Amino acid sequence: MAAVHVLDNYYLLITFLVTVAYQLIGFSIAFAFKFDKLTDFMGGTNFILLAVITLACSGARDNARQIVCSLFIMVWAVRLSGFLLFRILKTGKDDRFDDKRDKFFSFLGFWIAQMVWVWTVSLPVTILNSPNVTKFPQPPFGTGRDIAGIILYAVGLTMETVSDVQKYRFRSAHRDTGAVCDVGFFYFTRHPNYFGEIIIQFAIFMIAVSPAAYGYVHGGAYSALYASILGPFFLTILLLFVSGLNLQERPGAKKRYEKGLKWEAYAEYLNKTSILIPFPPRLYRPLPIWLKRTVFLEFPMYVFDPSKHADIKNSQPGDEEAFAQTRDGRSGEI
Repeated sequence: MAAVHVLDNYYLLITFLVTVAYQLIGFSIAFAFKFDKLTDFMGGTNFILLAVITLACSGARDNARQIVCSLFIMVWAVRLSGFLLFRILKTGKDDRFDDKRDKFFSFLGFWIAQMVWVWTVSLPVTILNSPNVTKFPQPPFGTGRDIAGIILYAVGLTMETVSDVQKYRFRSAHRDTGAVCDVGFFYFTRHPNYFGEIIIQFAIFMIAVSPAAYGYVHGGAYSALYASILGPFFLTILLLFVSGLNLQERPGAKKRYEKGLKWEAYAEYLNKTSILIPFPPRLYRPLPIWLKRTVFLEFPMYVFDPSKHADIKNSQPGDEEAFAQTRDGRSGEI
């Protein structure tokens, strides 16, 4: 434990070094054997490793808040990595790596990004478990903030877990038909799993920041706990702009349009369904375009316009009419 404290009293360096080493081991195996089944699993289990190390080294294992936050991120990581491993075992390979698998630096770039993701999103738990925080008295667990965080976490975990199962079962039942998944949580949002994941990370932060919010810690520890909100914000930015919606919305619509995969039905789904924040379709459809662009985060970068973005003209009946509704202000670009 002393050696860990020598490195730094916020556990930032030790968690960084562990993450880099763990991911490089995974990268070496995946690159050498062209093995896709390890990539997402190594990302998820890395969260567990960091939570276990920081909690074990904290010397305050009787603190309920530290235990709860550490367990919360571990439960989320076990579920996520387990589901992704199950899915890749079924599919056999990950299409994301088709143009990277044989290129050392391109493939390494993905693993470096995964290092940053794991280390940054773990910050609330890492700092909460650090000696610069645990040296202060802690507020008793069970405050209003703690209860609210637990409720939000339960909501987020339920949404992420159930929506992943719903999507997997729907795709298995409608394989290669192009059917639009609008069942369960997907009736209210096109990406309930992403929304659930964001809620989970903000819930963990809400609980972890309690020693600062209630005035029990001061100085650098106070600032560090609040600064750990970088974790959930970073995850949100990733899902919005880097590896989430931007890779699925316009590319997915483009693929459907060009291949004639029930484009008219899909355009209707886009018109009436919120991109991220759950909302009743009947209320979402007539909302003004500026409200969708701001409050509901449906930025122009996500919207597919056949006249601008399609490489192949689709002559499927109803295509232009379907998109005309989008262009006129229900869901698409102006």
